[in-house]
Amino acid sequence: MELNAYLLVGLLLFIIGVAGILTRKNLIVVLMSLELMLNGINVSFVAFSSFLNNIDGQVFVFFIMAVAAAEVAVGLAIVIAIFRHKPTVNLDEINLLKW
Repeated sequence: MELNAYLLVGLLLFIIGVAGILTRKNLIVVLMSLELMLNGINVSFVAFSSFLNNIDGQVFVFFIMAVAAAEVAVGLAIVIAIFRHKPTVNLDEINLLKW
């Protein structure tokens, strides 16, 4: 397969993630959309790394995956804390930082 096919898949994942962040109101769905965006970038890094015969892109993907795992752990902890305070995960109804 050509590089364009992999980049198209990565772009499609990234666009789906952006659309999910902009249109959804559920905090868990927004976090999953953020993960889709990171995976779209990872596909592009691995594609460029494979086609350039360079391992730097694949190493960078491992760092992105580690940051994504930490983001999921912290994000879900925040979601649970918000849900205990206010029994909803709807972004429109969460106004904890307003005066």
